[in-house]
Amino acid sequence: MSFTFRSLDPVADAPLLHSWVTQPYASFWDMLGCTVEDVVRAYSPIQASGHHHALLGLDDGVPAFLMEVYRPESSPLAGVYTVRPGDIGMHLLVAPPAGPPRAGYTKRVMEAVLERLFADPGVERAVVEPDVRNTKIHILNARLGFQPAGEVALPDKRALLSFCTREAFHAARADLHSSPIHHGAPL
Repeated sequence: MSFTFRSLDPVADAPLLHSWVTQPYASFWDMLGCTVEDVVRAYSPIQASGHHHALLGLDDGVPAFLMEVYRPESSPLAGVYTVRPGDIGMHLLVAPPAGPPRAGYTKRVMEAVLERLFADPGVERAVVEPDVRNTKIHILNARLGFQPAGEVALPDKRALLSFCTREAFHAARADLHSSPIHHGAPL
C-alpha cells in the first residue's frame, strides 16, 4: 500500500466521486441523491476558492479516497471557535472497497492524510467537524489523536468540533504501532 495525492479535477473526476458520495455509507456527505452534474457544481467552486481544496488519494495509483483541506477562518467554522495560526480543516471520504474490506485500511488512510497535513511546517493543528451522529469517524479520530472540543451548530449539521495537534497525532500513531492490541483493529 502506497498512498499518493493529486488535485481533484471537478469535471473529469465527477463520475468517480459520484459513485462514492451516493453510497449509503456516505450519507453524512449529504449527496446521496445527487447527479454527476451536482458533483461538478459542488466541487468546481471548492477548487476555485483559494481557501478550500479537494485531493484524490491514490493507493498504488488507484483512486481510494477524497481529502478536502480548508482554512477554518474562511469556512462555516469562522466565528464558531477561535481559529489559531496553524489551524487547518480537513474532510475525508474513503472509497467503497473494490474487494473484501481490509482491516485497518481507513485508519491507514487517515494516518496518510494527517501525515500530509503535518508535513507542512506551518500546520500546528488539524480541525474536523463531523456530524455528531457519525460515531464511526469519532472513534477513528480519537484513535489518531483528535480531542473533542464540543458540539457546534453549523449551517448544515450539528457537528462535533475536534482538534488534533502534531504532537497528539505522533503520540497516537506511536501508540497504535507499538500496541499489539491495536494491530489489525478494524476501521
